[in-house]
Amino acid sequence: MSNRKRPLVIIRRSRRNSLPRRAGSWKIAYADFMTAMMAFFLVMWVLSLIPREELKTIAEYFRMPLTEAIRGGLNTDHARSVIPGGNPSVIPQNYQRDRERLQELRQELDQLIESDPVLNEFRPQLLIDMTHEGLRIQIVDQKNRPMFAMGSAQVQPYMREILRSLSKPLNKLPNRLLIAGHTDAHQYLRGEREYSNWELSSDRANAARRELVAGGLAENKVKQISGLASTVDLVKEDPQAAVNRRISIVALSRQAEEQMDAQRERN
Repeated sequence: MSNRKRPLVIIRRSRRNSLPRRAGSWKIAYADFMTAMMAFFLVMWVLSLIPREELKTIAEYFRMPLTEAIRGGLNTDHARSVIPGGNPSVIPQNYQRDRERLQELRQELDQLIESDPVLNEFRPQLLIDMTHEGLRIQIVDQKNRPMFAMGSAQVQPYMREILRSLSKPLNKLPNRLLIAGHTDAHQYLRGEREYSNWELSSDRANAARRELVAGGLAENKVKQISGLASTVDLVKEDPQAAVNRRISIVALSRQAEEQMDAQRERN
C-alpha cells in the first residue's frame, strides 16, 4: 500500500477575467486626444477675446518669414528678446500701444459728440469705427441735409462746424490722416469727360482738408487725399442712396502707414 503511486492532480484555472497587458493602452491615446482638444478650444476661446481689428495683425505676425523676422521686419518690435527681431508679445508692443491710442481717441470723440450741442445734433450723420487701417470717421449725407452744395465742393455751414470740431482731437495724435471723398452713382451733369464724380469727390475731400486745417489741424498731418467717386458704397443695394455721399477721415495706425510707405518704395 505504501508503494502505490499518488494520483496526478491537474488544476485548471480560468483566465476569462484576466486582461492582456496592453488592453488599457487605449486610455493613454484617449487622454492625449482629450488634452489636444482642450488645448484647441482654449486657443479658440482666447482668439474670441481679441478685437476683430487686431486679428489681421496677429495673422500677419505669424505669416512673416523667419528670415525677415530675424532681420527685424515691419511687423516686429525692437524690444529685447532672446530671438533677434522677436517680441515676447504676439502683438508687437509699439503697434499695440498705437491701437490703444486710437481706441482712446474714439472714446474721446464719443464723449465730444455727446457733450457738444452741434455734434450731438448731427450724431446720426457721424459714423465712427475701427478698421484694419486705423480709426475711421465718416460724415454722411442725409436726403434733406447735404454736406455740400449740390454738384459742387462748397461746404455747408453745419459741415464746416463738424470738421472744425474734429480738428483738435485729431491733431493731438501723432497719427497721420487719409481723407477720401465719396459720391453716389448719379452721373455729374457735365458728363464723364469734362468734370465727373471723380473730380467732384476729390474736390470735396480737399475742401474737407481745408476746413480741418482752418480748425487747427497741422497741415503735415494729412498723408493722402483721394476721390473715390461711387466705387465704395455704404449701401450697395442702393448706389444712389444719400448716405453713399460722404467724407471719410482715417487716422492711420502706425502699422498701416509703414505698410503704405513700404508699398510705395516697392513701386
